[in-house]
Amino acid sequence: MTSVLLSYVATCIAIELTPGPNMAYLAVLSAERGRLAGLFAVVGVALGLALLAALAAFGIGEFIGSRPWLYESLRWAGIAYLVYLSYDAWADAQRPVEALDPGQLGWRSFRRGLINNLLNPKAALFYITVMPSFQATPQSQGQLVLLAAIYVAVATAIHAGVVLLASAVQPALTQSGSRRVMGGVFAALLLAVALWVALTTAR
Repeated sequence: MTSVLLSYVATCIAIELTPGPNMAYLAVLSAERGRLAGLFAVVGVALGLALLAALAAFGIGEFIGSRPWLYESLRWAGIAYLVYLSYDAWADAQRPVEALDPGQLGWRSFRRGLINNLLNPKAALFYITVMPSFQATPQSQGQLVLLAAIYVAVATAIHAGVVLLASAVQPALTQSGSRRVMGGVFAALLLAVALWVALTTAR
């Protein structure tokens, strides 16, 4: 059992270190708005992962996976949301830094992190295809809860690391010229991730 869990943890780490919607959004947000906004978004993403795990426990993931039209609808909704975030990053960089109080900034970051993850086909595919393969007893809810909790913990730790690294460059982006340039870079990054998701999550 220990070797299986170690293999599972290694798999979770490998999956979370590959580019995806969560990592891209958290990096862009933290570089633009700083550590606090990024950490609020991490909490939103973690809640989204937990909600997806709960849906998987009730068989919703298998239900979606068995209906291509539904899976494709959700997949393209996630891709469209990434495109919207790309435009928003570009448009926001053309304006002066908007003054937001910590509560407002935190709530907006949390909400976007949650939505971004709920529409993340990479996360949904993990629960549909990867996690069940590590269950010794397919019908064991206890095993599913344990595996889901491990995945959420690993993902949250990696996401927090991304936020801390990306927020280190935030002070250098306060000048308008730097913001406009980096806004274009961030927008291109999110578009690239949207394209990557479109190409790699098709079934």
